[in-house]
Amino acid sequence: MLSVTERWKQIHQGASLGLMVVKNVSSLEQYEALQDCKRDLEAVLRATFTSKEELSKSFPISVYSEYYKRYKKTYHVFQQLESIIFKGKSIPDVSPVVESMFMAELKNGLLTAGHEYAALNLPLTLDVATGNETYTLINGKKQAVKPQDMILSDAADIISSIIYGPDLRTCILPDTKDVVFIVYAPVGISRDMVINHFTDIYAYVKLASPEARIDQQHVYA
Repeated sequence: MLSVTERWKQIHQGASLGLMVVKNVSSLEQYEALQDCKRDLEAVLRATFTSKEELSKSFPISVYSEYYKRYKKTYHVFQQLESIIFKGKSIPDVSPVVESMFMAELKNGLLTAGHEYAALNLPLTLDVATGNETYTLINGKKQAVKPQDMILSDAADIISSIIYGPDLRTCILPDTKDVVFIVYAPVGISRDMVINHFTDIYAYVKLASPEARIDQQHVYA
């Protein structure tokens, strides 16, 4: 399903990418268990971090922040955590599968992208950007990628990058049934962390979609 280029292995030696396919998800209008879990997670996060400095130095936020600093960017999961912990924001209501992914991101700090499986033109390729590539972001904007950033493509186009996130063409929709979760793991993020992160995503998904099942799960390095 996915191949890794030699260029990626050389430039990002020690990094990895996790992939999990979850099938038979549903977008239920009533998912009280997931909503309750969201409120519990918000409370835990607020109790765990007492300052922005403490949050910024925490692991693995610090690992991703170092990666983003190469491109003069701020790790967006750090910004989202700031909003929830220190500004009183709530985890938004989107769809159960997207919320499940976002909740695991907040809990574990690992950068995650979600794609509709049926929209992918397999196989996938994990590569390094030259800086000349462009793709359409989830907001509809055409974006040039940053040189040496990690990029994931299918046979048609780029579907995500670390710095700019997932694309529009393969985004998760309200009627999506099968989902591919991608975890970008720069150097310093272990395989076990990725696997545990997938476990959390799946547990959250199951709260709203009891019939969901894992079809594939791999960590590529």
